[in-house]
Amino acid sequence: MQLYSTNQISESVGIEEAIFQGLPSDNGLYMPESIPVLPSSFWENSDKMSLNEIALEIAAAFFEEEIPRKDLKELIEKAIDFDAPSVEVGENLYCLELFHGPSMAFKDFGARFMAAVMSYFLQKKSRKINILVATSGDTGGAVAQGFYQTPNINVIILYPKGKVSEIQEKQLTTLGKNVSALEVDGTFDDCQKLVKKAFLDQELRAKHHLASANSINIARLIPQAFYYAYAYSRLKSKGLPMVFSVPSGNFGNLSAGVIAYKLGMPVQKFVAATNVNKVVPEYLRSGEYSPIKPSISTISNAMDVGDPSNFPRLKALFGNQFEEIKDQIVGFAYTDEETKVAIKELKDNFNYVVCPHTAIAYLGLRDYLVDFSKATGVFLSTAHYAKFLPDVEAVLGGKLPIPERLEELISKEKVAQGMTTEYAAFKAYLEKVL
Repeated sequence: MQLYSTNQISESVGIEEAIFQGLPSDNGLYMPESIPVLPSSFWENSDKMSLNEIALEIAAAFFEEEIPRKDLKELIEKAIDFDAPSVEVGENLYCLELFHGPSMAFKDFGARFMAAVMSYFLQKKSRKINILVATSGDTGGAVAQGFYQTPNINVIILYPKGKVSEIQEKQLTTLGKNVSALEVDGTFDDCQKLVKKAFLDQELRAKHHLASANSINIARLIPQAFYYAYAYSRLKSKGLPMVFSVPSGNFGNLSAGVIAYKLGMPVQKFVAATNVNKVVPEYLRSGEYSPIKPSISTISNAMDVGDPSNFPRLKALFGNQFEEIKDQIVGFAYTDEETKVAIKELKDNFNYVVCPHTAIAYLGLRDYLVDFSKATGVFLSTAHYAKFLPDVEAVLGGKLPIPERLEELISKEKVAQGMTTEYAAFKAYLEKVL
């Protein structure tokens, strides 16, 4: 499969090269030249398939030319050894729980699959690489866990100082070995800019074999389509049109849902639910894209993104046609106060506890279904509530249980290197440690 740059200046490349480059030299994003439509029989019979069987069919559509099906099956079984259940919360209301992996966040799907695929290619060629990744919260923990002690791969994670939860920070600063953390005195957007500049620095990139594990990397994005198809397979028997509400920050998750849709998955609508960093909901309303700089801090911090990196990819999936995007995606934005009300509403009405990001997805779905009640509504839970325990407990007014694997993290010592937002300082650090 060939991939092109959304800026359409760089030449098309094969999927292996796209994975290791991360970004094209023209600063675009890699996209498949075409997305294959899976046969209708696959969607009709998907309810008889396991998550990994569904994942294999989707992965094979993109990777089988480069990775034999037998090897791809083994990589998927290694990477995805946890479930993604669609839990019934109310009548025709489901939560797609994506926090059952090692870091208890949805990004385990992409990070673990990408680590397995990268390691597969590297071991075949006896190569080593250095992963640079910026995180607004959950990406860091998922990448740290996914790549921890992976042969031939070194990982450096950049995160914004004071803008991730304690548990999120501990997940990416306590592993050591091949995983290092940089605490950047700025926003997530500043972290992302440093990573992008490093990738566009051809001398640095060539010398140190840099690669990305953010959702800007196509290998992170494709496996996120697995759980949309899996949710569809478990709920299609309801016989109603399906609506997915996606808590959205960098828009990789929503882009993955659209990839599943382009593969042939029936979807009535996607809801792009954001916090007050509402760049895309405003775009869907007006047709004008106006980044927020700097991004605004909220209790749904993994979505504090003022200039979503995956937005060009989302547009490209619809041929850059605004009307087509607007037909398939609707946007809603919510304040912290509205988010807190939703957390309490879910607990009081359904005895269901969620993190702030999940609460925003619920709000988006609830507001969309006011006018379209004849649908199966699915809101995505991107992280376990315990990763945002102080905020959730403050809203609900009491202590909540913490999964043992997260509780163990709190007592571990944080190890992180401070970093400014200046690229020269970041480059000097890389030159020193790599």
